[in-house]
Amino acid sequence: MAKSLFEKVWDTHAVRTLPNGQTQLFVGTHLIHEVTSPQAFGMLRDLGLKVLYPKRTFATVDHIVPTNERAEPFSDPLADAMIKELRKNCRDFDITFFDLNSGKQGIVHIVGPEQGITQPGMTIACGDSHTSTHGAFGAIAFGIGTSQVRDVLATQTMALSKMKVCRINVDGKLGRGVYAKDVILHIIRELGVNGGLGFAYEYGGEVFDRFTMEERMTVCNMSIEGGARCGYVNPDDTTFAYLKGRLYCPKGAEWNRAVERWRATASDPGCKYDKVVNIRGEDISPTVTWGINPGQAIFIHENLPEPDSLPEKDRSTAREAFTHMKLKPGQPIKGTKVDVVFIGSCTNGRLSDLQEVARLVKGHHVKAGVKAIVVPGSQGVSKLAEEMGLADTFREAGFEWRGAGCSMCLAMNPDKLIGDQLCASSSNRNFKGRQGSPTGRTILMSPAMVAAAAVTGVVSDAREVFKN
Repeated sequence: MAKSLFEKVWDTHAVRTLPNGQTQLFVGTHLIHEVTSPQAFGMLRDLGLKVLYPKRTFATVDHIVPTNERAEPFSDPLADAMIKELRKNCRDFDITFFDLNSGKQGIVHIVGPEQGITQPGMTIACGDSHTSTHGAFGAIAFGIGTSQVRDVLATQTMALSKMKVCRINVDGKLGRGVYAKDVILHIIRELGVNGGLGFAYEYGGEVFDRFTMEERMTVCNMSIEGGARCGYVNPDDTTFAYLKGRLYCPKGAEWNRAVERWRATASDPGCKYDKVVNIRGEDISPTVTWGINPGQAIFIHENLPEPDSLPEKDRSTAREAFTHMKLKPGQPIKGTKVDVVFIGSCTNGRLSDLQEVARLVKGHHVKAGVKAIVVPGSQGVSKLAEEMGLADTFREAGFEWRGAGCSMCLAMNPDKLIGDQLCASSSNRNFKGRQGSPTGRTILMSPAMVAAAAVTGVVSDAREVFKN
């Protein structure tokens, strides 16, 4: 019987069915960071338990680490305490930790793939909602809560209800200036922020076949914003080429066996899906959010919607969004003044993102009065970007070049909005207070569109701003 990748991976990792109907699922790889793990380790100590398979857990520090200074102790006592606690826990329980001096530190969802820890056919769990990123490799990857982090540390399993599978096909070709970020913002706009509830999203079609691994990661990263528990792309030659030679990947003859096994993990032709959605790449334009959730989005050339024109269930949130964002229905989003621009995050802090922005901004300069920061997603990305001269290009254009971390995506560090500043951001969430100020305002967009906002000082169409 033909099966989807989700069914294959789920069935392979299912230990048993629990009395409540959930599955006890074996977790192949566990990723941890400094925010959701301390309490879990505390629970282990209280129970007198050890980490069952420490070599299946990898740790990094990302959420709280400052990006403009690395000297310890950190100026924030809580951040300083959290990194020290993570070091202690990793040492006590024999867990691999990519510390600040390792050259491998960075955002957990960027470090895992670049080190080759993330591989097809795996189940992956992490105490962070954007663990869905790893699905780009044909893995089933879930964000989990602190009590589940404890369970995985102690038993290498977790209890989970099986999801249905929605196949999302994006066929045709994307137009000039349309990126992976626009694709996922469009999907969320079309299906809604609750459209994926109870589902795993399987992404495919001609556009995904042509996407690089980093583009696939961008889309899978924001599956959670669409309500799905996870999102994935079937592994193919693009996947294997990316992984070959990475630190934690198989080598020699074992590599060939691994590729054969990984290839068989892909969804079978003719397998059944619970839902199928078809989208044409030609129908997607550069997309920006205007509200307080990622589903409140429009194409750059569109005007803001009138609340009464929306489905009744969306009108109240739309009115709340207009009040918070200080925008007016019916007006164009283009031309909206920005105060801050942020390029980075686990959505768009990879090398290809920085390469594209550097290519665009070369010869331009950040508009006076705009604070512009670029935060590489990992020390590995930072090192390559500096060797390639990208960091110099950013500095010459008036951007601040920072150290690796989550930075302004969620502002659990010094990188925060002040007052009601409006930020053009390449991150994944535009919730109230997400970027550190309860009155701060966030507009999500692709890194190229952030670059256009940086040099013009307003929300702009990158296709009109950059000719290169």
